Amino acid sequence: MIKRIDLEKLESNILAPYAVKSGESRGRQHVEEEHPYRSRFQRDRDRIIHTSAFRRLEYKTQVFVYHEGDYYRTRLTHSVEVAQIARSICKSLRLNEDLAESVALSHDLGHPPFGHTGQDVLNRLMKGHGGFEHNKQSLRIVKLLEKRYPEFNGLNLTWEVLEGICKHTKDEENLITSAKGMRHPSLEAQITDFADGIAYNAHDLDDGITSDLLNLEQLRKVALWKENEDRFDQQYSRLDFKLKKYQVVRGIINELVTDLLKATSENIDNHNLKNVDEVRRAPFLMATFGKEVAEKNKELKKFLHKNMYAHRKVLRMEFKAGLTLDGIFEAYIKMPGLLPESVLKNEAYGTLERRICDYISGMTDRYAINCLLYTSPSPRDGLLSRMPSSA
Repeated sequence: MIKRIDLEKLESNILAPYAVKSGESRGRQHVEEEHPYRSRFQRDRDRIIHTSAFRRLEYKTQVFVYHEGDYYRTRLTHSVEVAQIARSICKSLRLNEDLAESVALSHDLGHPPFGHTGQDVLNRLMKGHGGFEHNKQSLRIVKLLEKRYPEFNGLNLTWEVLEGICKHTKDEENLITSAKGMRHPSLEAQITDFADGIAYNAHDLDDGITSDLLNLEQLRKVALWKENEDRFDQQYSRLDFKLKKYQVVRGIINELVTDLLKATSENIDNHNLKNVDEVRRAPFLMATFGKEVAEKNKELKKFLHKNMYAHRKVLRMEFKAGLTLDGIFEAYIKMPGLLPESVLKNEAYGTLERRICDYISGMTDRYAINCLLYTSPSPRDGLLSRMPSSA
């Protein structure tokens, strides 16, 4: 049987000097006995997968509300796709795949229902109460809200996984900006951030075409699409459009990943990185696209914002989602007794507003929609009806 110590020796022999080694982790907030055959980052990954927050990602959508169709991506499928891309890149760069996978699977745990609309609405509702940001909420979940162990709150993840989760936070919770001399996270965290963007653009293209929000005439104005479509047309002259769509999206992912690997490898070689601390103290991020592909990727993002995210159908869904969250939040503020007892009485988790925000952000799309029905005024008696006991 391969033991943990064998895995750590294997990492030391195989991984690059600038990679994070599990045996050299900065550790956990609460000291625990090491597992006999799982590395620290493998253990973190397993803890993340078994959380309630991770399971609920199945019914939290990216762009489309869950009842629009079963085909569209959810936060869960997105997280799995990010993990796959991140692992592939890290393997090629001799980085720690297990660390990248842990960051990838946990990076969206804090997303509320209804995608980025949910985040914007909760941030507005929490103005004056600390605001809301999904990366900070992911940290709050893994450090406090998940209660699965008798010895501590949260998951007690390693410092390196927390470092990867807090990539966009700007306050004292950010392990990067709060540490002296550190500018950036590990390369594993940087790569996962890029993998997030690659997966996001690729599957939104796929979903946008399937939903008829995007058409071929529009897509052919985007360099990444047109170049990859032309390449497949030369190879397969009469390819079914559905099959062509899969191949073009696949080609786009491959082009972005290949360029990211090439440009990042050049940065690493040019700076002669000797350890992970040099990655963190570097003058700029080591992970990067080349200039040409970066411009193409930027064009693709602008295209999606203009033609998909600002589409009338999507804006209509976002408007309805905003009304739903506004209604639920207002109902709980006016009648806190509607909240589950575990939320209402647990003052150690913050103010009433923060606890309500935690509860709502943990809801799935469909639970939030159903929740509004329970908290809306009854047309019969004008009173607030009773809520189910828990989300």
